[in-house]
Amino acid sequence: MNMHADQNKAVDPVDVERHEAEAVMSAKTRRPLYEARKKIFPKRANGQFRQFKWIVMAITLGIYYLTPWLRWDRGPYAPDQAVLIDIAHRRFYFFFIEIWPQEFIYVAGLLVMAGFGLFLITSAVGRAWCGYTCPQTVWVDLFLVVERFIEGDRNARIKLEGAPWTFDKIWKRVTKHVAWIAIGVATGGAWIFYFADAPSLAVEFFTGQADPVAYITVAILTATTYVFGGLMREQVCIYMCPWPRIQAAMLDEKSLVVTYNDWRGEPRTRHAKKAIAAGEAVGDCVDCNACVVVCPMGIDIRDGQQLECITCALCIDACDGVMDKIGKPRGLIAYATLEEYQANMALATNDNTTSVQPANVRNTDGSFSDKIRHFDWRVIFRARTLLYMGVWSAVGIGLLISLVGRDRLELNVLHDRNPQFVLESDGSIRNGYTVRILNMIATPREIEVSLDSLPEAVMKINGVNEPPARTFTVSVEPDEATTLKVFVTLPAAYVKTATEEVTFVAKDKDSTEQDTYSAIFNAPGAKK
Repeated sequence: MNMHADQNKAVDPVDVERHEAEAVMSAKTRRPLYEARKKIFPKRANGQFRQFKWIVMAITLGIYYLTPWLRWDRGPYAPDQAVLIDIAHRRFYFFFIEIWPQEFIYVAGLLVMAGFGLFLITSAVGRAWCGYTCPQTVWVDLFLVVERFIEGDRNARIKLEGAPWTFDKIWKRVTKHVAWIAIGVATGGAWIFYFADAPSLAVEFFTGQADPVAYITVAILTATTYVFGGLMREQVCIYMCPWPRIQAAMLDEKSLVVTYNDWRGEPRTRHAKKAIAAGEAVGDCVDCNACVVVCPMGIDIRDGQQLECITCALCIDACDGVMDKIGKPRGLIAYATLEEYQANMALATNDNTTSVQPANVRNTDGSFSDKIRHFDWRVIFRARTLLYMGVWSAVGIGLLISLVGRDRLELNVLHDRNPQFVLESDGSIRNGYTVRILNMIATPREIEVSLDSLPEAVMKINGVNEPPARTFTVSVEPDEATTLKVFVTLPAAYVKTATEEVTFVAKDKDSTEQDTYSAIFNAPGAKK
């Protein structure tokens, strides 16, 4: 733990601003589900974690709002939007990747990877997903930026909340809610742009020519964004989201979580100099409540681990700032493992037999004892996280190999149900098939269809004025399927059994790509 402030310039703890704040969601103040919500006014924090959250928010919002406008040239036969969910044609485009409905396994694989990725992050660094990248957290952060810009920081907002309804208050409230609704509209608008060509849909939307479902979708997402991000905020995380409950099974004694190190913070006092002069033991916590007022969830991290904590670490920034002012080492509130915390608490409390004894964790010169345990990054790479990482990597590699090696040409053959076969006048046996050739690339193809079995059999395409043959060529449009009615005829002299296998082969004439399909050939009976 390093000193981040000059001891000679350190201020007296008494002079540190003390915030009058009570944890809204503490064990003592937690309210019943249907009781009126006590509003939280988070104060803006400054520090490395807040800066990291700004960066993450900018990146995630930028990706969400700007991605539909990115272009990707796929040629003249496919849309040029980089990311597009084309419901009408049942396609999903992601840059150079095109997913068809029958390839939904890739989407399922990505969901599996997302699940194990979440397990990995939680077991390693707690609810970091919730604190930094969850859409609810990101949009609430954005709404708070607007709120602070219009109404001011915490104290100004509290004062405005209790003020009478003057013109100034009405103007600020109306402006804030209009801005929130505008964010909601932008959020809903960005969402629908993923399902159609963004520039075209934007023009249609604002000229009233878009499909009604577009307006309904934007209206619903505007309402949910406004309500969840502006009005409900932390209630979504506490009451609606299941993840706080699930995380209990994901965390263990080696998971990193935001922790108040009461082994060095207790006993709390704002009058450290007087207490020391009186021979009393004091900890580093000056009970300023800075950690409480910056918390967007309305908890006091000093109460211990809580379901409501989303591990955003803003309390760490707030506390580090106070420690800098009073000339104490940072880390009173820090990311720590339960194992590390319990070991240090056992040292400070004589194996949990007494209250915290500051002398147990400090040397005579005030520095921390060498017996104090500190975070070792190697605990992240333990059996549990390595297992999650292994599964995640295996699924990802499997999907990648499958994606690279997948066929873009598909052949399906369906035998006619009725009649099963036709006996022609010359004694030959004819079977009918529906042949479907699917071209899954954005360029037209010339496909050669042939028989790879029954050497004496020939094919004829219904509606095509060509003599029967074992091979024929058909043109297939880009990203389209061509369906043909095909008749296969076998002379009676070569019929061996009542049911034989016939193999169709579809091959791209300009490449080596091909697909095969085995069907049955029915006949009256075996030749004697």
